[in-house]
Amino acid sequence: MAETTKTPVTILGLGAMGQALAATFLKAGVPTTLWNRTRGKDAELLAAGAVTAATVAEAIGADGPIVAVLLDHASVHATLDPVAARLAGRQLINLTSTAPDEARELAAWAAGHDCDYLDGGIMAVPPMIGRPGASILYSGSRTVFDTHRETLELLAAAEYFGEDAGFASTYDFALLATMYAMFGGFLHGAAMMRSVGVSAAEFGRRAAAWVGAMTQSLPHQGAVIDTAAYADPVQSIAFHKAALDAINRASRDANVTLDFVAPLKNLLDRQVADGRGALGFERTFEELL
Repeated sequence: MAETTKTPVTILGLGAMGQALAATFLKAGVPTTLWNRTRGKDAELLAAGAVTAATVAEAIGADGPIVAVLLDHASVHATLDPVAARLAGRQLINLTSTAPDEARELAAWAAGHDCDYLDGGIMAVPPMIGRPGASILYSGSRTVFDTHRETLELLAAAEYFGEDAGFASTYDFALLATMYAMFGGFLHGAAMMRSVGVSAAEFGRRAAAWVGAMTQSLPHQGAVIDTAAYADPVQSIAFHKAALDAINRASRDANVTLDFVAPLKNLLDRQVADGRGALGFERTFEELL
């Protein structure tokens, strides 16, 4: 039986994520062309069978979809604007971290050059690529997604969210906001525990179990927010304000700054001052809009 030919890909950008994507494609036998602004990051990938291109024009001259994994929105334009005329009839998959409106702008820009555009938000760190637990959220061209889904799923679980090119990055950044707030809380807690001689590693083990248990309430909290059912809470905003007041005092006593916890305390203080202290904590969502 003849061996199935894998669709080739071109990767623009060899930061840690770009290298992880390329290595995963190569391991799966996908012909991979590479370009990076600075040289010297492709030695291991070349040894694994990749082809390197000296210029962007040379790189996008290869067959298959073009996968951009660059620094930011501006770098996508800096890389592709000079070769825009060569993108006609091509397919661009942008996995660069771009804000939703930036993704929409790139989609419109690509359409203006007769290029089909798919945007993606990578929900993984580089070592997770190609492994269970990694996912990439996509929106934009359904044609590009459907055509290359099998190839994309070599990298991570692939989920499509419709034609709005900015949808995937909205989801991506919303999840990252949740992650960074959690990490910030962990850093604050670790700083507090250092004042009593507990290592960050030891605190991390206990915090992981605690935070994991607390995340089980998120779907319920989401349902409360969606229905604005803030009355008759188990624990009120006033209750949580008292807890945050105490945490702030304890933090000062431990010589820990309030950069992470003070903003939440301010949101609770404002609601209590406005007469909403008897409502549920989930009502804080309304203060963000």
